[in-house]
Amino acid sequence: MDYQLAIENTPDTVPGGTGVLLLHPSTGETDRIDTDFLSTDTDEMLVISTRTTAREVRQKLEHYEVDEERATILDALSVERGYTRRQSENVKYVSAPDDLDGIVDETRVFLESTEGKRRVSLDSVTEMVYYSDAERAAEAVDAILELLEEHDAVGLFHLAKGVHDDDELADFRARFDGVVDLSEDGSVDADF
Repeated sequence: MDYQLAIENTPDTVPGGTGVLLLHPSTGETDRIDTDFLSTDTDEMLVISTRTTAREVRQKLEHYEVDEERATILDALSVERGYTRRQSENVKYVSAPDDLDGIVDETRVFLESTEGKRRVSLDSVTEMVYYSDAERAAEAVDAILELLEEHDAVGLFHLAKGVHDDDELADFRARFDGVVDLSEDGSVDADF
């Protein structure tokens, strides 16, 4: 199954199982790329947020007119911060951004319980590294990439390039089928 990408300077389509790394400046505006990726050619989507709360993700989806009916949000921040949370069919929680097993498990549950064209957005790998470490975050990324392959889904993984050293960046880049590099001025380069 092929998926349209809808990201400038990238291939028109990618096969199911493709993982895309979105490298961006720490202050980069990734919402446009993320929401275009999620809303194009999609039956179901999982938005994994280690950086913002489910409420903030919902506001982003609403602002960019992404069909929330097809979205499941996995919030890794609210529990740790002590915010009120109500689990529902479309909003799931794990205890903290370093609950990497929980994030992988919830991704598996999502992919096993949905059908059709599925997309996963993980915002952000940088937060996973910050809360745990690069090695554990890389293992979780690998596990999610394997799940995408197994279930013929595609994923977009956010990584803030100014925060990681060159070796770490190279290590994460090597794990992905494609890399989208967002620059400070909003222009996009890609390598697939």
